[in-house]
Amino acid sequence: MIIRSIDDVKTVEWGNGLSRRFLLEADGMGYTLTDTLVRAGTKSHLEYRNHLEACYCIAGSGEVIDTEGNSHPITPGVMYALDKHDPHWLVASPHEDLRLVCMFTPALRGDEAHNLDTDEFSEY
Repeated sequence: MIIRSIDDVKTVEWGNGLSRRFLLEADGMGYTLTDTLVRAGTKSHLEYRNHLEACYCIAGSGEVIDTEGNSHPITPGVMYALDKHDPHWLVASPHEDLRLVCMFTPALRGDEAHNLDTDEFSEY
């Protein structure tokens, strides 16, 4: 059995916020569970070529925009899943942080972070 407190997990500055990583590859579960904070007013170009991701919003608001320009509002109680390694923009509301519980499969090593200083989609 694995029991962890948010105070005891690996926290990574992923680019536009914090990712608190509760389960990692070394735990042997086959997936990663995170508590992710996306800072207010940020827009991140993201793509996961090696992982599938599902996110469930627990606080704040924002949107996910696909490469065709379709915007999907994200508010508490809404889940989105990137089931095709979808490139996307994750946008946090200008006046509040967005907080997500996320699952990645396969599991993350734990040190992954995005490079948001490019026009390309940041990937890992």
